[in-house]
Amino acid sequence: MILRSDIEAASARLQQQGPQGFLRATPLWRLPGATLGVAAAEVWLKLEHLQVSGSFKARGMLNRLLAQPIPPSGVIVASGGNAGIATAAAARVLGVPCEVFVPEVSPEAKRQKLRELGARVEVVGATYAEAFEACMARQQVSGALITHAYDQPEVVAGAGTLAREIEAEAGLPDSVLVSVGGGGLIGGIAAWFEQRARVVALEPEGAPTLFRAREAGQPVDVAVSGIAADSLGARRIGAIGWQVTQAQVGQALLLGDDAIAKARKTLWSEFKLAVEPAAALGLAALQSGAYVPAPGEKVCLVLCGANFDPATLA
Repeated sequence: MILRSDIEAASARLQQQGPQGFLRATPLWRLPGATLGVAAAEVWLKLEHLQVSGSFKARGMLNRLLAQPIPPSGVIVASGGNAGIATAAAARVLGVPCEVFVPEVSPEAKRQKLRELGARVEVVGATYAEAFEACMARQQVSGALITHAYDQPEVVAGAGTLAREIEAEAGLPDSVLVSVGGGGLIGGIAAWFEQRARVVALEPEGAPTLFRAREAGQPVDVAVSGIAADSLGARRIGAIGWQVTQAQVGQALLLGDDAIAKARKTLWSEFKLAVEPAAALGLAALQSGAYVPAPGEKVCLVLCGANFDPATLA
């Protein structure tokens, strides 16, 4: 189980050992709910898509690399894109080699960004799970340090520093709506808040890892498809995310692709916030009525990433 003390340790490590100026304290934008056309009294937008590497993943990946010795062969990761980009960015600033395995579903924009960061990119398999299998086979040969996209203690604790940052700036929201893929982000956020704020899990209907695990009573494999599959395309909820959400998260909601696309369009057209589909699930939950705030509720939405082809905003 990830604890608040693990997140405090991660925060200290990132501040004391991390390259100065690498990570960003991302803005928290507090708006009246009416501004977004939703019933919440206030909506807090945590603009984590402005983080270095374009997603929250930079926190966990840098924490992982700082916490472990890195061999001469460098680091290796399987990723739909964001974890790979974050690992590659951290590896470059630390001056170590990086190899990234991505599935065919990953956008070319993410692959190009990986190459620009100096990573060796291998495109393997139709899904993240297949890319992960190939990555693990390669790691056995190279001996590189493996960074997992969402299921390592250092990665989850690093993600939890985002929640710590929210509380340090603005105190406790009433609720936090969090997109779920493999569970690293919600694991870190829920571990930090410890039910002092309600954490709600949001998933696309095409990638319901947590929702199906709850139905089955344990993590299970799911088929992955849909608008957000490139970044929320884990086939199974991670062990850490499962453990934390079982203890700390009450609601797990599913959202359709149309609702996600509409919310993403709203964020761009009304606020000029350019985010990937995974980052729009929070607003989609409010707009669609999947999540109904109580009167006076302050709701925090985590805009978790912005690595996408800009042409998809048109």
